[in-house]
Amino acid sequence: MEKEEFAIILDYLPNGYPLEKKMMPVAQAIGKKNLVLLELVPRRGISLEIGEEAYIGDGKRDKIYYILGRLHREKLTEPAKNQLQEFIKKIVKEREKEFISFFNKSEAINKRLHQIELLPGFGKRHMQEILKQREEKEFESFEDMKKRIQNLPDPEKAVQKRIFIELINLERQNLFVH
Repeated sequence: MEKEEFAIILDYLPNGYPLEKKMMPVAQAIGKKNLVLLELVPRRGISLEIGEEAYIGDGKRDKIYYILGRLHREKLTEPAKNQLQEFIKKIVKEREKEFISFFNKSEAINKRLHQIELLPGFGKRHMQEILKQREEKEFESFEDMKKRIQNLPDPEKAVQKRIFIELINLERQNLFVH
């Protein structure tokens, strides 16, 4: 897994967590590339904006002092969860080709379950139709999928929901989040 270069600030807590004794400012963020939830400590005197992009790579960081570590899903604040959904929508749009590639290349997990069936709203029938259609011609976009398959739940929204579920809950199988 490549190192994260940039993170998007999901929530900024200038006084730290209310129930913890340390009064240290902390930011809840998500890595832009690998979708990893992170806790960041800003430099002294720096205030972070929700939704802003911050450099967290190896070079000199202007706003972030250090990375505290991975953010445990239980610690995610409500404002961070809302911001997370907005971020996921944006990422799925920006990286549509990547997610379409999932539909074109996904495989069976075992004899009874296919990766596509892990998407919210997608069942055996949808999965079989997707497999049949992609054999004829690979999908080019979410629009292309919707045109070619009748009664298909919105694949873009399904991917967004699945990413959110994988970030918030502990899942047995992760499709998009490491």
